[in-house]
Amino acid sequence: MKIEVTEQFRDKVKRQMQYIALEKPLAAKKLNQLIFRKIKDISNYPKINRKSIFCEDDNIRDLIVKGYLIVYEILSDEDKIVVFGFYKWKEKL
Repeated sequence: MKIEVTEQFRDKVKRQMQYIALEKPLAAKKLNQLIFRKIKDISNYPKINRKSIFCEDDNIRDLIVKGYLIVYEILSDEDKIVVFGFYKWKEKL
């Protein structure tokens, strides 16, 4: 399957990596590489990750990478995956 990453997703990741790079530039670079490598891997098995906590649609999935939630949609009829959501898990106190 082809993977399409939205501009909104790219902007959110970029901002988060810039924030991390203020203290740990190498960690930001490694995390960015890991996130995009994991996204590339989902093309082989798009339904391997859990169904999204945000909606009931079975084609919307959550990929978790080091505490970050990456949301994507499987569009089988178009043979593509659209990656659109990026969130940092936060514990409510």
